[in-house]
Amino acid sequence: MSASAVFILDVKGKPLISRNYKGDVAMSEIDHFMPLLMQREEEGALAPLLSHGRVHFLWIKHSNLYLVATTLKNANASMVYSFLYKTVETTDSKILQEYITQQGNKLETGKSRVPPTVTNAVSWRSEGIKYKKNEVFIDVIESVNLLVNANGSVLLSEIVGTIKLKVFLSGMPELRLGLNDRVLFELTGLSGSKNKSVELEDVKFHQCVRLSRFDNDRTISFIPPDGDFELMSYRLSTQVKPLIWIESVIEKFSHSRVEIMVKAKGQFKKQSVANGVEISVPVPSDADSPRFKTSVGSAKYVPEKNVVIWSIKSFPGGKEYLMRAHFGLPSVEKEEVDGRPPIGVKFEIPYFTVSGIQVRYMKIIEKSGYQALPWVRYITQSGDYQLRTS
Repeated sequence: MSASAVFILDVKGKPLISRNYKGDVAMSEIDHFMPLLMQREEEGALAPLLSHGRVHFLWIKHSNLYLVATTLKNANASMVYSFLYKTVETTDSKILQEYITQQGNKLETGKSRVPPTVTNAVSWRSEGIKYKKNEVFIDVIESVNLLVNANGSVLLSEIVGTIKLKVFLSGMPELRLGLNDRVLFELTGLSGSKNKSVELEDVKFHQCVRLSRFDNDRTISFIPPDGDFELMSYRLSTQVKPLIWIESVIEKFSHSRVEIMVKAKGQFKKQSVANGVEISVPVPSDADSPRFKTSVGSAKYVPEKNVVIWSIKSFPGGKEYLMRAHFGLPSVEKEEVDGRPPIGVKFEIPYFTVSGIQVRYMKIIEKSGYQALPWVRYITQSGDYQLRTS
């Protein structure tokens, strides 16, 4: 560690917790950080490294906290920032609650209370957790990022996935999660026409996952934190067929009115339904007097954003719907210099993953031998989903 000391400050710059590593920088130097930060902010010269005399402050902000490292020399800045970001990533609020309490403790010789996680081999989980009903809820959530140009070609297409767990398990259980991971299938000789597999990229795990096991045999093995946490994230850069396809035609009549026709089609399987669909259609900035006609759902004009939002609560796969919007225009028409912004779409499709990822099994092993139920839910939703129309 090349920093002299590390501090966590509240939003006003008050130190909440600190650690002095080298002792070559006075701990009182942190008092200069917040005034210096505010001064640089006013000057418009804010930087991730601030200096006061011979002392350098390397800092990041997370929520309403500042994490600040102090150093005297030309420290390895990338290592210090990596440490600060890793601290944010691996600090668990549930565990911190064991250290930071509202009650006082009288310290008696030989009877001081030490949070159990200090002595645990597993720092993210406490001993002695008990539940009457042992369950694990698994959410596989995929966001689709898509950009389609005006002639219908897909310019950008990717899936960003996360697997989130809600764990209500007693004791210190060992969990093993099996996915239809292509590399695993090839390692075990399961690949074939009957076994559909997906090729996961940029896989990132929670700190509880044993990375050596995954590297060796693609086993996702871990002792989980209690409650909610994100087990892993992944990306697939496969070409995605647009789940909701949009076509739009805009017509202007003698500079006095404009008509917009939008057609939306569900290009996913007929058994599935997209919920909470919102289609944001850009309109000229000088439009007024809106009138709408929709084959399903409702439309409203949001003048501060220059869009019409067409809302459809339930959109089954294979269905096609129309929306027509009619606007008046002032007699002096403003020219749209930069062309029309893209149409944006929001949606959520439950019980469906666009990549085809599947949880093949979840094994739960605990020394007491209790039975536990794993529940799996799949959801596909829109990420940055845009279709250009001109």
